[in-house]
Amino acid sequence: MKLSVIVPVLNEEACIGTILDRVLAAPVEKEVIVVDDGSTDGTWEMLQSYAHSCKLLRHAENRGKGAAIRTALPHVTGEIVITQDADLEYDPADYPHLIQPIIDGRADVVYGSRLLNGKSPTAGLSYYLGGRFLSWLANRLYGLHITDEPTGYKVFRTKIIRGLNLRSVGFEFCPEVTSLLALNGVAIFEVPISYHPRSVAEGKKIRWRDGWIAIWTLLRHRFFR
Repeated sequence: MKLSVIVPVLNEEACIGTILDRVLAAPVEKEVIVVDDGSTDGTWEMLQSYAHSCKLLRHAENRGKGAAIRTALPHVTGEIVITQDADLEYDPADYPHLIQPIIDGRADVVYGSRLLNGKSPTAGLSYYLGGRFLSWLANRLYGLHITDEPTGYKVFRTKIIRGLNLRSVGFEFCPEVTSLLALNGVAIFEVPISYHPRSVAEGKKIRWRDGWIAIWTLLRHRFFR
C-alpha cells in the first residue's frame, strides 16, 4: 500500500531540507506532498530543489495547518495518508510501524503516541500538561481511550480522512479530526513513537491560545453540531 505524506510548512528554511531528506529516506512506498503555507523566508526557494521528488503546492498567504492539509488531500494518490510536521520533532523512521496496523487490517486510523514508549522527552511542562488534558478531555467527551490526542503523527486510510468533511484551518485540525472520527464510530489505534521537541526559541509555533481553541473545538463538535 502506498503512503501519501502531507507536509505543511511555514517558514522552516533552516530545517525543511533535513526533514524532507528523512521523509524520502523512510523505507516505505510513498509520495510526498508539501504545502508551503505562505512562507516569507526562503522556504519556497529551498523547496525547488525537491520538485523532482515531491509534489509542491503553495498558499499565497498563511492560512494554517488545517488549511494546508485540506489543500493537499485532493492530490493524494496513496491508500494511506500521514501528516508530517516540517520541523524535526517527529522521525519519519517511525513510518513502517505507524502504517503496519492499517496494512494488516487491524486499524483504519493510527495515532503515534509520544507517551507509550516511556522514553520521549516533552517540550516543557506546560506543553506536557496541555497535551495530557486534551487527551483526557477527548476521552471523556467521546468515550475514547487514547494517550496522545494532539500528536503530530496521525495516519488514516485515505477514504476515511476524505470522508470527514474537514473545515479546520489552523492547529485545531487535531481536535477536529479526533472529534469527527469518534462521532463517525472510527476507532483510533495507537503505537509508540519517538519525539524530539524543540523550544519556542527554536521555532516551535503552537501557543497556549491554540490550546484554548483545541478545547473549544472538542466541546463544539460534541455539543454544538
